[in-house]
Amino acid sequence: MSWVRWFYDACIPLNALQSPYFKLALDAIAVIGPEFKGSSYNNIRVNLLRDCKKECQLLVNTYRSQWINNGCTIMVDGWIDQRHRTLINFLVYCSSEIVFIKSYDALDVVKDAQTMCNLFSEIVEWVGPRNVVHMVANNAANYVAAGKLLHDKYDHNFWSLYTAHCLNLILKDISSMPHVHSLALHVSKITIFVYNHTIYLFFLFWLRKILEWKEIVHPVVTRFATTFLTLKNIYDHKQALQSLATSRHFTTYRLSKSTNGRLVSYIILDNKFWEDCLMVVKIVVPIIRLLQIVDSHEKPSLCYVYDGMHRA
Repeated sequence: MSWVRWFYDACIPLNALQSPYFKLALDAIAVIGPEFKGSSYNNIRVNLLRDCKKECQLLVNTYRSQWINNGCTIMVDGWIDQRHRTLINFLVYCSSEIVFIKSYDALDVVKDAQTMCNLFSEIVEWVGPRNVVHMVANNAANYVAAGKLLHDKYDHNFWSLYTAHCLNLILKDISSMPHVHSLALHVSKITIFVYNHTIYLFFLFWLRKILEWKEIVHPVVTRFATTFLTLKNIYDHKQALQSLATSRHFTTYRLSKSTNGRLVSYIILDNKFWEDCLMVVKIVVPIIRLLQIVDSHEKPSLCYVYDGMHRA
């Protein structure tokens, strides 16, 4: 109880219990016994942090021999954080471990291919030009241009693109097609009608009483995949939604006679809408399945990429 009170009072995320270091910490405290006194705030913030950094540096140095013997891949991960900063993470992959190198605030250089090439060259020089045989980055035009310049500078260094990012771009292109975009807007009107306002919770409560009901909206990291997964979930709930639109609970409620109510009811009862949903779902499901494979961390996925793309 003393442990959990500390967790609850400090708002420590419970997934911290899954850290491999949690059991080690408990064992260390148990070995010392009741004489153990916790480290001070300043000691943890300064001295022990410095020691931990040195320990990490020594660990990274042990991997350098593998980079020399077997070669390595530099992975470039560009993203935008919650403060709207354009960041680039650099990681080194070898046969044993992935090592994080640095995170770079690239707001000023992200659009300039030559400046990005210089940044990538700096990382290559730190790792060792003869050790780097491969670089992986996303499919943005500036990254591709920087990759070509880098290959001219280091001709033994091969450049390839993130499979997951390429698949995301495919989904983005499909979602931008006028017919699919219009279909997505109809789906959005249904989900907003069911979920987003407290006055509509009556309908959500009615739907959740249906056996085997699953929520329509399942947000995922890739927003384009979210669009199509929501579309599939809408199609899976076709009968439930049509039953709602024709039920006395809905037709006798004043909201059903409003502009939004009439529009949503028309969409739900339109057979052409459901035929279009099924068509788009059948088109994108193989792509989304492949995206789930290559974007997971459970097992190596490269062996599935070409067969998956062929099937898609």
